[in-house]
Amino acid sequence: MNNGQLSFAVIAVYLVVLLVIGWIASRLGRGTKTDYLLASHSIGPVLLLLSIFGTTMTAFAMLGSTGEAFRKGIGVYGKMASASGIVHSLCFFLIGVKLFTLGRKFGYQTQIQFFTDRLESRLIGVILFPILVGLTIPYLLVGVIGAGEVVETMSAGAFPDWFTSLDEAGNPKANHGSLPFAMGAALICLVVLIYVFMGGMRGTAWANGFQTIVFMGLGVLTFVLLANKLGGGEGLLENLRTITAKVDSKYTTREGLAKSEFLMYLLIPLSIAMFPHLFQHWLTAKSASTFKLTVICHPIFVLIVWLPCILMGIWATTLELPPEIARNQNAILTWLVKTQLPPVLGGLLAAGVLAAIMSSLDSQFLCLGSMFTNDILEPMVGTNRFSETQQIWIARTFIVVIVGVTYLLSLSRHPSIFSLAVWCFSGFTALFPLVAAALYWRRLTAAGALSSILAAAGSWIYLFREADWGKNKEFSVTLPFSDVTILPVVPILICSTVALVATSMITQPPKNVSKFFD
Repeated sequence: MNNGQLSFAVIAVYLVVLLVIGWIASRLGRGTKTDYLLASHSIGPVLLLLSIFGTTMTAFAMLGSTGEAFRKGIGVYGKMASASGIVHSLCFFLIGVKLFTLGRKFGYQTQIQFFTDRLESRLIGVILFPILVGLTIPYLLVGVIGAGEVVETMSAGAFPDWFTSLDEAGNPKANHGSLPFAMGAALICLVVLIYVFMGGMRGTAWANGFQTIVFMGLGVLTFVLLANKLGGGEGLLENLRTITAKVDSKYTTREGLAKSEFLMYLLIPLSIAMFPHLFQHWLTAKSASTFKLTVICHPIFVLIVWLPCILMGIWATTLELPPEIARNQNAILTWLVKTQLPPVLGGLLAAGVLAAIMSSLDSQFLCLGSMFTNDILEPMVGTNRFSETQQIWIARTFIVVIVGVTYLLSLSRHPSIFSLAVWCFSGFTALFPLVAAALYWRRLTAAGALSSILAAAGSWIYLFREADWGKNKEFSVTLPFSDVTILPVVPILICSTVALVATSMITQPPKNVSKFFD
């Protein structure tokens, strides 16, 4: 076996292990809808921490951060990772625990059920469902594109007789003989679908826990081995100093990151409070005290994952990269692993990257199927129209449709996972006022919520289109009558907040408000 075949074989073994986990979870399942979608509220503190962290760390955190650091340097850690660690834990404490308590008390299984009951309006669900699905699809795209990039890069040389890639002079490119992007992305989607089908939320939580351990451990190992290889010395600290000395100073300081930009990026992590799949993970907890470990350890885990990835992106600026890799920032990390480490070890480390990607995809797929079943199908046909087994299969069918749509969109291979993810998170951030007001403001009305949702969606779509559907990586909004520019998340958040407050102040709140504020 050549190097490409060895790396691909290791990845294939890892995928088989995930399928086995899904099969075991399916054997231990109770066969009920609640068990399939929420694991019967049986997840303890350690697994909750691992599954929640795993589902929030996507290709954005590993491939995206490395690629963005390759472009802009160490400032990427300050504006994203440090903010995420703190703000995420704050959201878990102030939003997650409260939603868990209400969900267990009133039997909610999805976000939309909570908002519909809180505001006494089915129209909320009808409007919110397509918007949540629309925002989740770019999130899914980040994972599918990242997975395709990893498989294509790591399998280079594995199939030279089947898949060729030559330049104009007839010389092999970096991805010569690799499994094509389209086939690699399809393979990952299929594996995730199978273990989600078999194990439901229980299998998803187990797989996420396992994959979190894998990508955190292998991520640190990659960092150490790559530092030793590039540094060439005997000790890790010596090698780190050697590599850092080679990096241009513009990559090792935050001179390109203004204070205003740093402050605006603090808004992006608020998006986590409105992730539909995270709401579903919160409801799997045994009790409110289960959240303690997650709140405390999440920032530490963010540091462990983000810092090595960003530093490796900076180190890549000192190397001579093939033109097709230098132009594709999504492939920087996997190219480093592929070219600088032994093939078997490289395959293991690539499996770690795939673990981060797949631990988000599975939760998102399952959540969308759950929302379709609970929030669209049941209100239309009635709660007793289908048996629990039939409802599970309907959820699975909708998951297949979403995966198919996402896969087809991924074939466009968006040039920046980081940029696409920031746009996705900006949309969810714009919905943060909705969940915060629903939990902490008695005066919130259904009309206020609807106007906020529509204002968020309308302003997001308009600016996303202006940014060439996210392909313009440097897009920003210029304030009227000035040269000051701001990130799109700021005007989108302002629009949704003003619409929510203004409309709520002139309309009547629902009659059942005391139910949520006793």
